[in-house]
Amino acid sequence: MNQNWIYSETVKDHFFNPRNFLKEDEVSFRANGIGEVGSPACGDVMKMWIKIDRKKDQIVDLKWKTFGCASAIGSTSMLSEMILENGGMKIEDALKITPADILKRLGGLPKNKIHCSVLGDKVLQAAIDDYFRKSKQVGRIVGGIKPKIICECLGVSERELDLALAAGDQTFEDFQRRTKAGSGCGKCVEKIQKMIAKKLK
Repeated sequence: MNQNWIYSETVKDHFFNPRNFLKEDEVSFRANGIGEVGSPACGDVMKMWIKIDRKKDQIVDLKWKTFGCASAIGSTSMLSEMILENGGMKIEDALKITPADILKRLGGLPKNKIHCSVLGDKVLQAAIDDYFRKSKQVGRIVGGIKPKIICECLGVSERELDLALAAGDQTFEDFQRRTKAGSGCGKCVEKIQKMIAKKLK
């Protein structure tokens, strides 16, 4: 391995040979759900298209595109492979995939790039939510119809903060370890710190 390459061989493989990357026109893919997360200001923007077998409630195909780094490409490629292996994953199982699961399969990422693994997780949720809206399954939407976003770079919502505090998080550092909020541009850190202090009172 090149000494300047700081990623695992698995990340390297997925970066140079990304799985399920959308090469054709997105309209021709005929997706049931489309999600997009990230911020051009932070450098990473992710978009995902999913096809659903509604009778089986199963993701049967998935494509994605990103304007991002090796970590963003590698982690989303791995996520897509995880979802589609063994013929496709049930929606409820796909929603249980965490950034930690992706990192484990990748063999880890540099600490300053871990937030990239969250992008794939978030864009998948956004695509599934879009499918739920289009198929009139509003009650299944993750985090409500229009969750208030408190970290624009990573799409972290206020609902996730409430759940984290309910689970025992006491500080911004606790919340950041759980969601990676604020690890992008960092502009939301002070705002989230104030929200935590107010909610804990």
